[in-house]
Amino acid sequence: MTSTAEPAAPSTAPASEFAAGASGAGGKLLLLDGHSLAYRAFYALPVENFSTTTGQVTNAVFGFTSMLINLLRDEEPTHLAVAFDVSRKTFRSEQYSEYKANRSTSPSEFGGQVGLIQEVLAALRIPTMSVDGFEADDIIATLTTQAAEQGMHVLICTGDRDALQLVTDSVTVLYPRKGVSELTRFTPEEVQAKYALTPAQYPDFAALRGDPSDNLPGIPGVGEKTASKWIREYGSLTALVDQVDTVKGKVGDALREHLGSVLRNAQLTKLVREVPLEVRPESLARQSWDRDEVHRLFDNLQFRVLRERLFATLTSAEPEAAEGFDIAVARPDVDEVASWLDNHARGVGRVGVAFSGTWGRGAGVLTAITLASPDGTAAWLDPTRLAPADEAALRAWLADDAVAKATHDVKGPLLALRQLGWSLAGVSSDTQLAAYLVQPGQRTFDLDDLSLRYLKRELRDDNVDTGGQLTLDGGVDESDDERAQIEGVKAAAIRDLADALDSELADRDGGKLLTELELPLSFVIADIESTGIAVDAGHLEALQSELGAAVRDAESDAHQVVGRPFNLGSPKQLQQILFDEQGLPKTKRTKTGYTTDADALAWLAETTDHPLISHLLRHREVSRLKSVVDSLLPMIDDLGRVHTTFNQTIAATGRLSSVDPNLQNIPIRTAEGRRIREAFVVGRDDSGPMASLMTADYSQIEMRIMAHLSEDAGLIEAFASGEDLHTFVASRAFGLEPEQVDSDLRRRVKAMSYGLAYGLSAYGLAQQLKITPDEAKGQMEAYFARFGGVRDYLYSVVDDARQSGYTETIMGRRRYLPDLNSDNRQRREMAERMALNAPIQGSAADIIKVAMLNVQRSLGETQLRSRLLLQVHDELVLEIAPGERDAVEAIVRRDMAAAAELTVPMDVSVGVGPNWDTAAH
Repeated sequence: MTSTAEPAAPSTAPASEFAAGASGAGGKLLLLDGHSLAYRAFYALPVENFSTTTGQVTNAVFGFTSMLINLLRDEEPTHLAVAFDVSRKTFRSEQYSEYKANRSTSPSEFGGQVGLIQEVLAALRIPTMSVDGFEADDIIATLTTQAAEQGMHVLICTGDRDALQLVTDSVTVLYPRKGVSELTRFTPEEVQAKYALTPAQYPDFAALRGDPSDNLPGIPGVGEKTASKWIREYGSLTALVDQVDTVKGKVGDALREHLGSVLRNAQLTKLVREVPLEVRPESLARQSWDRDEVHRLFDNLQFRVLRERLFATLTSAEPEAAEGFDIAVARPDVDEVASWLDNHARGVGRVGVAFSGTWGRGAGVLTAITLASPDGTAAWLDPTRLAPADEAALRAWLADDAVAKATHDVKGPLLALRQLGWSLAGVSSDTQLAAYLVQPGQRTFDLDDLSLRYLKRELRDDNVDTGGQLTLDGGVDESDDERAQIEGVKAAAIRDLADALDSELADRDGGKLLTELELPLSFVIADIESTGIAVDAGHLEALQSELGAAVRDAESDAHQVVGRPFNLGSPKQLQQILFDEQGLPKTKRTKTGYTTDADALAWLAETTDHPLISHLLRHREVSRLKSVVDSLLPMIDDLGRVHTTFNQTIAATGRLSSVDPNLQNIPIRTAEGRRIREAFVVGRDDSGPMASLMTADYSQIEMRIMAHLSEDAGLIEAFASGEDLHTFVASRAFGLEPEQVDSDLRRRVKAMSYGLAYGLSAYGLAQQLKITPDEAKGQMEAYFARFGGVRDYLYSVVDDARQSGYTETIMGRRRYLPDLNSDNRQRREMAERMALNAPIQGSAADIIKVAMLNVQRSLGETQLRSRLLLQVHDELVLEIAPGERDAVEAIVRRDMAAAAELTVPMDVSVGVGPNWDTAAH
């Protein structure tokens, strides 16, 4: 019999956070039943809403972690642990072979999630325990008994009501009443109110009642009311058994007939309080988190919002750094700025620059610039208060390429500097971009977090008694001195962090990616965001009206089919109408019924000809398009343009993302979707009207990268032939003449070719093409028989990454995947899918970024008015000045084709028109 637990070191958190308070001198112990709560979380949250981009379902992990954060925040335990079952084989199953035998196999989506929950707990330094032959609630009962003897208050969070027998004045059971978000606090009074029994009487009552979930039979004809009445009347099960002949009526006969099973139930429901454990309650004190592990794990699970909640609500549980920053911050007087810059910010090494202000939607306002010199001094400068000579000195210093500077998230400040007509040069590092290149899987690159992670220092001034960590976002009542001190610490952190990240990047051969790609790209993106793209508001307003009418028509048509009004957006009402009233085939089962999501409706449309489905699909489509139009209209500025925000540090593969509005997600596959693109039109610049829009994109860039990386002769030949790629591949794979390849086979081969680049399995291909897994497997085997280099590459890329720990793009962008060697199968398979697609997606992202730099530089060098407006995946959108079309097209074709040297040519397609849709090609 073994137990496993990670002994806890004494907590380093402030005493106020984990104070025992009313919990007694011994502190407060929180114990959680891991499997019980994991199952609760799994069934509380819809599977379809919680999965990573690699297919790992995470609803149980999310729900469990969310509940854990709430418990730590609300209960403030000083000690805690989580107990797990080892298996269904326990002393109870040995005594009664039918114990829990009725439980079905866990849903496939639940598989692996307990392991992920345990990884979350490990990252949060929360001990976990399990003991062979015993259940989690036996471990909890043992720790509860020990803790109560030491004067600790105990909280037990579990979905197993057997724990109610442990309730005392110092032991409270937190029982999930609804999912994992609402808890009932079972004190002795609450147990009495619920069951009219004391906690000590509860196991006797449970023995009489039986427990279907544990396959413990009850007494026929005897319900909870009768069982509760007997225990109250006789005082205990022992007394009832002693006087069993006095129980009258049919229920008495039933009791006597099933007395053996009742006594067996009593043995099995009684919790063991003497499980041999290697830890004691006092060793379960809360510990500091492993911040790096939390970030890595939450990145992989894609729990961005949950991580923000964790750090926002439990900040005092974060590890304290040994030190802060020692910085003397000056506020130079009038006519002293030039002198300070000469003495402290020239010829002394790289200077940390912290910008303060607000920016977004292509513009910004700068409120302060703080410079941290390597000599330990800093200067806080408010550009709105500078004298003309001081402003000129600062402006010249910022534009001086000979002065090395380090920034953090420089793109936003560039927008603000542009508003002032100022420029910035000499930036040799941006700590946000550098940290992204070091660990691209992260989802947050906040300065305070990076300082703790890489410098082991908090953003505080060790020379100033601030009562704790500095408030980084400032406050309305802060004085200039306080703001200056805060910004000085930030500038010093940027300065020192840049050096630390230079070393990290050097270890990863990533220095050139920062200085030659990502950092200069920030300047290009700032120009693009500031320029924006013109929009025809009248066209959008008319389209908004048309789509609104289409939404109402689809709703009316659906009501007419059903014969009454109903809410088309209500899954509950749709379930009743589709499956109960209309008798349509059942879709995938969920906790709340049968799913009515988009995939389910598409399946119903294929398998039935019911008119309601087409109306529902139509309603969803036009509603989605209308929401896009609704979101665009308020974002049009006074010049008739919208300004998206491009993020460089969101996608781990290196792709840019677009938000507020997301212009990379404007529909293109339907006629109505393309009408939204028609609203993006040619505009004007300061010199007058422009002539047209131009779009330029790479043709089949992923497959060209696949050909280059795999060195497959057949795929290289396909591109060299000049024929349609997918027709050529299909003809070679299946031994057909090109003219014999029909549209269906071409579609299948196209789906497979692109799917292989993203780790698509035979099962996934079958789902996508709606064919059997055997058919999909046969198609893949035929493909690999002809294109063996692709097969060999796909195998080798995972094996190579498992050996080195990372994948790499054509340009050297690395993605580290430690989970490739994980013992957890789900984590390992998730990492394998990432390893398959990261080199191809990442290489495509690098290539289009280089193309942006090339085109922007050429437009500047030739002094053309035409300008770059957008990057949308593999496409660039430009605004062309009158008379410049041919020159710009030549630049675009040349610079995009030269963005990388592949073994196959990179084909660039170009289109021109008055709006984005007509400019397509």
